[in-house]
Amino acid sequence: MRRALFPGSFDPITNGHYDIIKRGVKLFDEVVVAIGVNSEKKYMFSLEERKHFIEEAFKDEPKVKVVTYEGLTIDFCKEIDAEFILRGLRNPADFEFEKAIAHTNRKLSKIETVFLLTAARTSYISSSIVRDVLRNNGDYTVLVPDSVRVK
Repeated sequence: MRRALFPGSFDPITNGHYDIIKRGVKLFDEVVVAIGVNSEKKYMFSLEERKHFIEEAFKDEPKVKVVTYEGLTIDFCKEIDAEFILRGLRNPADFEFEKAIAHTNRKLSKIETVFLLTAARTSYISSSIVRDVLRNNGDYTVLVPDSVRVK
């Protein structure tokens, strides 16, 4: 089985994340969306909400699994037998940041990182932009999957 781990905080999942996952399921037998837990980080949405948003978005896609994890991503990859880390790239700054992590992960393990360029229509979207739109009562619904609804 060709299993890829797509790690992130997904606070919240965006249309950019959604696009990368949908394209990832065409490349891998399974895509494990892994929500990283960082106790020092302040999140807008609870872990349960973030997990629910993703599970609902992919409820009809059996090749997508949603889990949470703590610690090093490569350790979790080994734990679930994932040979690949899937990452999306929006811009050159993302590439430089992700490249350093990919090289480190490759040095510490045999896990390959696979990069997909975000679609042009979603390349400007980030979770931090979505959170800013939400904080200012803007229309966030055009930036996220339908499963992300704030009460």
